[in-house]
Amino acid sequence: MHKYLLILFLTLSNCVHAQQPDTSIFKYPIKMDEVVVTAVRGGWDINGFIRRVKNDTTFYKAFKSLRVVSYNAANDIRVYDKKGGIKASYYSKTHQQVQNGCRTMTVENEKVTGDFFKRDRRYRYYTAELYGYLFFTNGKICGDNDIVAGTLYESGRGSLEKNKYRLKQLMFNPGSKVAGVPFMGDKAAVFETDVAKMYDFRLESDTYEGQDCYVFKAIPKKEYAADVVYNEFNTWFRKSDYAIVARDYSLSYNTMVYDFDVRMHVRTTQVGKRLLPSYITYDGNWYVFSKGRERVKFTTTLSY
Repeated sequence: MHKYLLILFLTLSNCVHAQQPDTSIFKYPIKMDEVVVTAVRGGWDINGFIRRVKNDTTFYKAFKSLRVVSYNAANDIRVYDKKGGIKASYYSKTHQQVQNGCRTMTVENEKVTGDFFKRDRRYRYYTAELYGYLFFTNGKICGDNDIVAGTLYESGRGSLEKNKYRLKQLMFNPGSKVAGVPFMGDKAAVFETDVAKMYDFRLESDTYEGQDCYVFKAIPKKEYAADVVYNEFNTWFRKSDYAIVARDYSLSYNTMVYDFDVRMHVRTTQVGKRLLPSYITYDGNWYVFSKGRERVKFTTTLSY
């Protein structure tokens, strides 16, 4: 059961209603600010944009590109006890070097406290284990690419491959259907009709770090607050190419055998022709029957 909760770690004024043609992916109105309304009246294809929101791959490609570029990272992971004190932690600076199609990583300034590792240096905490899977390179790895076509689909029958698939769905394509998480059903699928009715959708114009953006928001309706999985789902799309420059999302759910409350903030940066992650924060509190409760926060800062 704990593997499913690991997935969930990684595991998104003055408004008017937009008129939705039958081709919209929603049967519910989207509230727009005046700037967006003006753009729609001028011929901007809002349905085409919403379709891109649902099918976006730029966010996933940004993370996949970490496998093919050199970068520096500061990694700060902290595990908390029930009173809010730090009982284990890990800090390091890492440098990934990509050369001749292969990547290696060196670790600098490593500091470890508490029982972060087991005696054989395996991770004691599941969140740390997934962090290592996403951001640490062990040994020399060759043959990676950043092609995203088809890679969000399940590619293997083993439990590890299935868990990686679900992890990709929740982290890189939030709001999609994710099968295999017990007792949740399709409640993570915010774009599906039965779930969409539980949210108010908003589309606004905004500026993020000097970039003109559209901000897409899914906000739970008060009467469904206890029934939804995504409590916050805000994404900033750069107007020039619809690339995701920032995303804030939180998830929570409670059953008899597990519960979780996870919040994430992700920022990206443009490096040449590539969009790459630049800053990630995670704040997670989850419990699985027989495995106990895990409270972990981490911050990752990447530079290129």
